[in-house]
Amino acid sequence: MRRRIPQDKKFVSDVRIVDIAEEGKGVAKQDELVMFIERAVPGDLVDVELLRKKKNFLEGRVTHIKESSKHRVTPFCEYFGTCGGCKWQHMHYDAQLLFKQQHVDNALRRLGKVDTACMEPILGSAETEYYRNKLEYTFSNKRWLTSIDEEVDTNERDALGFHIPGRFDKILDINHCYLQQDPSNMLRNAVRDFAIAHEISFYDLREHEGALRNLIIRTSSTGEVMLIVVFAYPEEGQVELLMDFIKNEFPTLASLLYIVNQKRNDTIFDQEVEIYSGRNFIYEEMDGLKFKVGAKSFYQTNSAQAHELYKIILDFADFKGDELVYDLYTGAGTIANFVARSVKEVVGVEYVASAIEDAKINSSLNGVENTKFYAGDMKDVLTSDFVLQNGKPTVIITDPPRAGMHAQVVSRILEIEAPKVVYVSCNVATQARDLAVLQEKYEVVRIKPVDMFPHTQHVENVVLLHLKR
Repeated sequence: MRRRIPQDKKFVSDVRIVDIAEEGKGVAKQDELVMFIERAVPGDLVDVELLRKKKNFLEGRVTHIKESSKHRVTPFCEYFGTCGGCKWQHMHYDAQLLFKQQHVDNALRRLGKVDTACMEPILGSAETEYYRNKLEYTFSNKRWLTSIDEEVDTNERDALGFHIPGRFDKILDINHCYLQQDPSNMLRNAVRDFAIAHEISFYDLREHEGALRNLIIRTSSTGEVMLIVVFAYPEEGQVELLMDFIKNEFPTLASLLYIVNQKRNDTIFDQEVEIYSGRNFIYEEMDGLKFKVGAKSFYQTNSAQAHELYKIILDFADFKGDELVYDLYTGAGTIANFVARSVKEVVGVEYVASAIEDAKINSSLNGVENTKFYAGDMKDVLTSDFVLQNGKPTVIITDPPRAGMHAQVVSRILEIEAPKVVYVSCNVATQARDLAVLQEKYEVVRIKPVDMFPHTQHVENVVLLHLKR
């Protein structure tokens, strides 16, 4: 419930910021209420304009910084504060790691009742800019006008960029993004400029009309680049016109693809992918292994840090060579193939059937013969009959989506009683929930947070559990 703030109480002076929330807002206390303050950093002393009052908290924004926190830095991106990404850019990277570690510690202790004495220092990312291998942009005929745009009184309303938080139909036009290496920025800008010059219409998110809908760029550590153009309602000849331009302007693209998506949502997993030039995949490499990455493939979006994450999994599992490993939520089998060289056999399970096909291809590509993969809902696949058929695992590796594991899957792990469980999570809150149940039979012996996404609140966490004796 939102309440009106009286005019005489809209401004608060000398507010000390004591913490930072996941949304990138500073946290303070005011009259026993928690305050969430935009663009504030722990340690700041600020004056605040209150914007909203809800039942248990207040929301506001900084009007004046009286004392700057030692953690505060100048954001390097011109879109900071408008774009919905990189919300921690105004904080020194060392401070980001500190608060991520604290977040993991608090969640495990409060929600999971986990003793965090065994937690190791967070592993930071060697690269804090240009670290992503995949970005998805949106075309829109409703450009979000920044203060600079308004000053020049531009008539251009087409944009290719990112959604404005809370405004599904407004897109911030991007000239330079610090998340993905070139030629990402050159590709995006060239496609946008060519489309505008040749009057190819940008998508209208409210009316569901227009030719151009999304642009997806994937890069790899091998230097290969994939570009996917998603059309909605192109006029005759427009697909060929744009795709020919891209092919000729960027002849080194390993994969140039397009999709025609006329659904009401942007997901492409149920759409036909057309090859315009090159292959329908690019190669990614990790530790001597090759992986085929297609338009719909899942692959960790920070390639270099994914390698570090997988090395931690190997370290935690401490394989001796004779283990039977279950890799739950295996995706395209990246972890399964990575650990297969160190164990007797790996059995991977994944809900998405196409991902399982990718996993099998990746095993074949690398000459890995000791993997088996099954597709299906985890709670339906991981049964007592499944264990009888495949054998009781020595180690279970589980890397579920943000929602965590289904309660039936947690119960099944307790029934299986594998000596070790390595639980990898991108959402420590749901991980803590599951650990609270698993501690009925398991003890947490190692914890290691890993930062996959600098300048954001997101943090990966790896937990090793041993079966109690």
